[in-house]
Amino acid sequence: MKISVIGLGYVGISNLLLLAPYHEVFGCDSNKSKINSLKNNESPINDKEVKEYLLKYGNKIIFTSYISDEILCSDIIIIATPTDYDEHIKYFDTSSVEKVIDIINASKSNAIVVIKSTVPFGFTKKLQKQYSNLTIIFSPEFLREGKALYDNLYPSRIVVGDKSEKGKSIANIFKSSSLANDVKLICTGSDEAEAIKLFANNYLAMRVAYFNELDSFALKNNLNTEDIINGISTDPRIASGYNNPSFGYGGYCLPKDTKQLLANFSNVPQNLIQAIVDSNETRKNFIVESVLKLKPSIVGVYRLVMKQGSDNFRSSSIRDIILKLHAKNINIILFEPSLNVDTFEGFPVSNNLNDFANQSDIILANRIDDSIQHYKDKLFTRDLFHEN
Repeated sequence: MKISVIGLGYVGISNLLLLAPYHEVFGCDSNKSKINSLKNNESPINDKEVKEYLLKYGNKIIFTSYISDEILCSDIIIIATPTDYDEHIKYFDTSSVEKVIDIINASKSNAIVVIKSTVPFGFTKKLQKQYSNLTIIFSPEFLREGKALYDNLYPSRIVVGDKSEKGKSIANIFKSSSLANDVKLICTGSDEAEAIKLFANNYLAMRVAYFNELDSFALKNNLNTEDIINGISTDPRIASGYNNPSFGYGGYCLPKDTKQLLANFSNVPQNLIQAIVDSNETRKNFIVESVLKLKPSIVGVYRLVMKQGSDNFRSSSIRDIILKLHAKNINIILFEPSLNVDTFEGFPVSNNLNDFANQSDIILANRIDDSIQHYKDKLFTRDLFHEN
């Protein structure tokens, strides 16, 4: 079967490599430098399995920076382009998905279109009405950044927003490409599939927010956060996932998906969904206040990435904290090995860890690793379990 993936972020790349061993596959992204890297079997993202699969199967994949006729002749076209949340319109920016579907429609392609991009509630149904000659199916992904291909190879479940035979065949294509022995297939309506994605990510954000607020309470009352969390998490109904305190949730999905679901609740009574969004901002403000109480002159920020093992700066909570501290006239210095520059967004960058530590009164680290442990006398972190 000929399958094309358009949009090669971590979702697109992980789907492309999942399918590459078993199908004729094409990968498309408008970023030419990314395409050139992929052609050389070099991963543009930090993901162990992606790197391994590129070396093993990369030569089977045809990469291109434009939507070619060959792509349009595919049996299945997977769209995994970015859909950022637009604060002005209170809605995902779905224009990248719509542009691709316009091109597919104009070409008279017979491909089944599978949307992997996260979209608002009701989006797929609206598109299907608009492009009645196309088969458009939404199939959400549930992937961790840095473990995206692993999560596709061993999925917790496969959800497809279509109950027809076409929908079931799409689900089975993903299932047969996985390495898991027993994968639950869930075929629903498109609205329900969109809701599954948004509510799943909101639940994860709620877990992060809950344990962060627990940690704020413990800090305020001079309690041992780790003991409290261990005592709570031994209850199997609660368990230990997503229980590690942080400076707030961030990354590609949780900030935008929580806001989108809140927008979809505009005509529905709710308290919790709003609280999830508000709690993240409250936590960041609490961290800033805690740092200010230590009266630093220079705060060193160790890593800008969202979490350990990630190379993503986008919507990282630490970046908001930097701006809040800067607004309080605190000098900031950054240590970020992935940056080969002297300044980033107006803040000086040090590439020497020892120099960075010596200049800093306090070292702020959302997630820690072995290299920063040597400077623990200056370290301010809430990373208790070094996971999640």
